[in-house]
Amino acid sequence: MKIIFHKNFEKQYKKFPDKTKQKVKERNILFGKDPYDPILNNHALNGKYMGYRSISITGDIRIIYKFLDKDTALFSEIGTHSDLYS
Repeated sequence: MKIIFHKNFEKQYKKFPDKTKQKVKERNILFGKDPYDPILNNHALNGKYMGYRSISITGDIRIIYKFLDKDTALFSEIGTHSDLYS
C-alpha cells in the first residue's frame, strides 16, 4: 500500500511530539501491510468526511484518509478526535 501525505497532514503532523510521531510511523507500517488490521480501528466516516475513513493512532489521535485506488491511500488530516470532528 502506497501512502501519500496531503500538505494539511504534513503541517498538522509537525505539531506533534516525537513520541506521537513514532506511534504514527508504527501505525503507517501496519496500515501498509493491512489497512484493516483490528489495531487500527479502521472505519468509514459520515457528514463532512463522507467518502473518507479514519484509523486510530493512540486513544485520541486519528488519521483521516481516503483510498485513491486499491493500492494508494491519501492521508489528509491528523489530529485529536475533538479537533477533527468538532
